[in-house]
Amino acid sequence: MGNRLSKIATRTGDAGTTGLGDGSRVDKDALRVHAMGDVDELNSQIGVLLCEDLPQAMREELISIQHDLFDLGGELCIPGFQLITDAQVSRLDGLLEKYNADLPPLKDFILPGGSRAAAIAHVCRTVCRRAERAIVSVGKAEALNDAPRQYMNRLSDLLFVLSRVLNRYAGGQDVLWQKERVR
Repeated sequence: MGNRLSKIATRTGDAGTTGLGDGSRVDKDALRVHAMGDVDELNSQIGVLLCEDLPQAMREELISIQHDLFDLGGELCIPGFQLITDAQVSRLDGLLEKYNADLPPLKDFILPGGSRAAAIAHVCRTVCRRAERAIVSVGKAEALNDAPRQYMNRLSDLLFVLSRVLNRYAGGQDVLWQKERVR
């Protein structure tokens, strides 16, 4: 793929279509474009999370994830192309194992919150789940590799786990849902 960003204001989308990486044009509200936008939004939210105080290893891992998400968007942008691999999904499995190792088992539901970084990680998780749903929809309508869907499924789990880790990093704990709370 060559450098195609010679100018940004192309005006080619004024009629409500956008170009895919294979040169085809689709409506801006096509399922594939929705999925690309949700992945892009997630990448931006992770960028916000990276503005917070984070453990250095986690920071580097999140930057790698941002690169993966850019690749995932590229795969969605070029029908039939593959950029996300089983190795990237396996890397997330390894991170899940690493970060889950020191966390206490869950006995209650967790509310999004606690430290600012943990709350942002929860926002990332919910955007990730939306992007995953959009990718599932694309896969039902047209051919799509399995790895992007699997990657997003693992990533949403990882973002949940990271929110728990970040609350502890900030000196706090999980914010638990209290089913008996007076309403």
